[in-house]
Amino acid sequence: MTTLIDTLLSEAQIPVSDPKTFDVAAALRRLAADTSRRAPSADITRAAQAGLRLGVVCRWVLNEPDAATHVGKIAEGPDRGPLTEDQMDVDGALVFGCLLYLTGHPESAQFWWQLAAGAGSRAAAYCLHLHHLCLGESKRARHWYYQLTHAMADTTPPDAAFIEGLEIFARYVRTNGSRALAPTERLENEVDRLAARTPGSSVIVARPDRELVAQLQEFTAGR
Repeated sequence: MTTLIDTLLSEAQIPVSDPKTFDVAAALRRLAADTSRRAPSADITRAAQAGLRLGVVCRWVLNEPDAATHVGKIAEGPDRGPLTEDQMDVDGALVFGCLLYLTGHPESAQFWWQLAAGAGSRAAAYCLHLHHLCLGESKRARHWYYQLTHAMADTTPPDAAFIEGLEIFARYVRTNGSRALAPTERLENEVDRLAARTPGSSVIVARPDRELVAQLQEFTAGR
């Protein structure tokens, strides 16, 4: 018995062209022309470039000699309670955010960058600007760019020439390489261990611990 599904499937069959009349060369030319017309949009290109720049900046921050020292200042310990405003080390939150980003935890990185930017870190504001550009979130990206260049009153804002120079540097590093290394597998494992302490959550709000700081010290010392 023929069912309605059988009928629909038979009617949906695509007729096969006679191979003797099918022009393979012409089909390939049409395919190549169609592909060339599908250039990435300006938004996609901008997002990709922002992601590359953010990766360069994060490696740069993570490879600073005192990176582990700053992260150690916000690390939990037996004599420490919840992280307070007085205990906040701005550079420590920035470095920890960069580490989280480079080890595949961008939402967690955003959380810690926001803490650092809220405490006056222009570098964290720049990371957030690039992060939101990566996500195609232009309004938020503009907000953090404004914070970077205007709204933070405690320090002198960078001018347009400085930011352009930073982006030129990022492009140079991306093209020619750098001594700034990516996190090691052991350092990634420490981050994953910390993430596992809050199952079901997409954001690592827990403070870094002494084991992670020790691994970061080994990482920076081995450069």
